[in-house]
Amino acid sequence: MPTPSRKGLAPLALALALPLLPLPLAAQPAPPTVTVSEPLRRNLTEWDEHIARLEPSARVELRPRVSGQVERVHFRDGQLVRAGELLFTIDGRPFDIAIESARAELARAEAKLELARQEIDRTSSLVRERYAPQAQLDTRRAAQRDAEAGIADARAKLRQAELERSWTEVRAPQSGRVSDRRVDSGNLVQAGATLLTTIVALDPIYASFDLSEADLLRFNRRGGARPEGGAPEPVRLRLADETGWDRQGELDFLDTALDARSGTIRARATLPNPDLFLTPGSFARLRLRAGEGEVLMVPDAAIAADQAARVVMTVAADGTVVAKPVALGPVVDGLRVVRTGLLPADQVITAGLHLARPGARVTAEVKPLAPARLADAR
Repeated sequence: MPTPSRKGLAPLALALALPLLPLPLAAQPAPPTVTVSEPLRRNLTEWDEHIARLEPSARVELRPRVSGQVERVHFRDGQLVRAGELLFTIDGRPFDIAIESARAELARAEAKLELARQEIDRTSSLVRERYAPQAQLDTRRAAQRDAEAGIADARAKLRQAELERSWTEVRAPQSGRVSDRRVDSGNLVQAGATLLTTIVALDPIYASFDLSEADLLRFNRRGGARPEGGAPEPVRLRLADETGWDRQGELDFLDTALDARSGTIRARATLPNPDLFLTPGSFARLRLRAGEGEVLMVPDAAIAADQAARVVMTVAADGTVVAKPVALGPVVDGLRVVRTGLLPADQVITAGLHLARPGARVTAEVKPLAPARLADAR
């Protein structure tokens, strides 16, 4: 058998050597690209929002102070009335008779006093001349004092009768809007029992709301609960069909303790209502100042839920995704206020959040934030 030449062995050796060379590595997928931004830093006044219910600043249930028959009703249902305006008239004839009787009693008491004085004068001379005992003069003087007391009693009864006569004219104790009448002319009313109508004061008007314990603590820590004489705490209010916070007032009452069942405390604001547009019983949204200063803001789309907490995904310098728990505030100009959990230099993922997982690597594309300038700042 012929021996292969060296020239023929060279290709064979090369073929045997080729499989021993290392193969190229498989192509690795590129990290996903996400958009990141630093939190927007702004100086602003932060407001907490609450649901408020409008209430009249005063409410009076009008009841008669004397019994009798209603002669006349002097107002229209729903009318605006002023303090002292006549609303009902009760038959005053029985009270006129009582006044006449009281005057007669006063005249009788005055006559008794005059007689007692005359008897004292006559008895005094008799006692000086020893024609009458001293005891008789003492009796006459006692009769005089009794007559004087009778006059005082008769005058008091006359004033009482005149006062009751004045109560037959039922007048508005304060200005406001009167409700519908509950009795008509001819009805008999009972003193202190029969409801005639109701008057509510609408200017100013109250807005009542509840503060949670957390809201109360934040309010107190920033100095909201001022001592007597401090500057009033401003509030803003808007109705259900309004977009702006143009209605302004001030906090005027904070209750003394948290309710044990609800864990909230009652609060009340006073608002001017010169056109009487605000109606008791209506609901409104109310803003109470939560703080002032520099805050960090991010889009709502950058906030993710982690069970009961809220987190923001950030990108570290090496491209690793890091989840940061945050405490959130209200939305202002389309961006969410972040109270705690973020730093001004953090790179927050604002787009592509579904591609980011904590610990994974991403490619960050920086895009600055800008407020949306929404008219409705929730």
